[in-house]
Amino acid sequence: MKDDITIKALDRLSEMIQDTKTGFDPDILFNWYKIIESEAKEACPEKLRDSIKVIQDPLLPMKFELKSSRRSAKYVVEAINRNLSSMPFTTRLYFQKLEEMIDSEAALFENRDNE
Repeated sequence: MKDDITIKALDRLSEMIQDTKTGFDPDILFNWYKIIESEAKEACPEKLRDSIKVIQDPLLPMKFELKSSRRSAKYVVEAINRNLSSMPFTTRLYFQKLEEMIDSEAALFENRDNE
């Protein structure tokens, strides 16, 4: 019985390590960006769809640019939230940080508009 628990724990640890190694791959990140872009475009009003775009730097494949208007940013954040549970651990952390950055940018614009 104790050996089963140890084997299960080692299997889970091995899976976590593998997720960490593969979750930060440029191809995996790009695929998740495309899923988020697609879902955000689908959820937002048609007039905002062209304002959402993901661009991967051809020379630096780990560098991405997510373009979004202020009005479409909430749809991007919602798409990120819907997909977090399906992402590998490291990818999830990456997109959670991206979500924080989007939220802080939105707060800056709100503060500027309120002044």
